[in-house]
Amino acid sequence: MPSAGALIRKPGERLGGRCGRYCGSMSSTPVTLCFLLRDCAAGPQVLLGLKKTGFGVGKIVGLGGHVEPGESDAQAACREVYEEAGVTVLEEDLRDAGLIEFVFPARPEWNMSTRIFTTRHWAGDPVESSEIVPEWFLASALPLDRMWQDAEHWLPAAVDGGVVEAVITLNEDNETVASAEYSSRGV
Repeated sequence: MPSAGALIRKPGERLGGRCGRYCGSMSSTPVTLCFLLRDCAAGPQVLLGLKKTGFGVGKIVGLGGHVEPGESDAQAACREVYEEAGVTVLEEDLRDAGLIEFVFPARPEWNMSTRIFTTRHWAGDPVESSEIVPEWFLASALPLDRMWQDAEHWLPAAVDGGVVEAVITLNEDNETVASAEYSSRGV
C-alpha cells in the first residue's frame, strides 16, 4: 500500500529524467535489475541469487548491475543477467516494472537510479557465476528476511506484474529503510 505522499504517475508517464524528478541535485548511478519469472506446479517463481562479491555480499538479490556508458537500461539488464547467471534474455522480452531511486544520505556516492525489468522468456539454464549463486523462489514466499530491507516495499508488486515507482531513503547504517515513498499499479 502506498504511503502518504506516494509518488503517483499516470499510466505511461515516466518520472522526469533518468534520475527522476525526486533526485534534485543529487547524483545517482544508473543500474538495472531483471527478474526472471516462471510458472511451476506450486505457483509462480522468481530467479534471485546469493551475492558472493561486491555490493550486497551475503544477501539474496536480483540479477543486475551498472549501466555501462553507451548502453540502454534494457541492454544493461540483458548483459547483467548473462554475466551473473549465464542466461540469455532479449531486450524485446523485457517488461518495464518501474524505477526505484535509492538514496543513501550517509554515502551519497552510493545513490542509485534503478530500472526494474521482468521477463518470462530466456534461453539457457541459470548457472552459478563468480558473483551470484542463482536460486528459484516462489513469488508467494520471497526470502525478504535475507534481502535488502527495501525489497519488501516494492519487490512483491514488481514480480506480480505491477509497475513500481519509488524513492527509498536508507538510514545512516546504509542497510535499513528510513523512508519509502512509492506507488504501484497493475498492468
